[in-house]
Amino acid sequence: MNKVILVGRLTRDPDIRYSSGETQTAVARYTLAVDRRFKRQGDDQTADFISCVVFGKGAEFAENYLHQGIKIGVTGRIQTGSYTNKEGQKVYTTDVVVEEQEFVESKAAAQAAMPSGGYQQAAPARPETAQAAGDGFMNIPDAIEEELPFKC
Repeated sequence: MNKVILVGRLTRDPDIRYSSGETQTAVARYTLAVDRRFKRQGDDQTADFISCVVFGKGAEFAENYLHQGIKIGVTGRIQTGSYTNKEGQKVYTTDVVVEEQEFVESKAAAQAAMPSGGYQQAAPARPETAQAAGDGFMNIPDAIEEELPFKC
């Protein structure tokens, strides 16, 4: 079984590319900073920086909604590979191929957790009014959070 579950913060905005050919597929790459569970006495909290890749609709979601500093949860699988660089050296890679990704904290909690002016400036503009998205789901405006009977 090859199953990975991670919760962490994006270290930078996702890098989005589209495959060439007849059917273009979106490919998003990002790095998650995942805090280690334990730390040595006297050391600051340490983190692992995990390279993630997501394809198709998931990559389009990442392009539209994920940005530096946001805390997300992902599930996927580990995939290893290798290539030869320009200097002729073999380079080994390890990526998490993301199958599911979701937000794990509310917008208010994210703002409280980050220093003032942090990643929030890089957030993509979201529509102010509810409108249908191309995938059949409705976008919920940010200001409606207080009216919802549950926390996002």
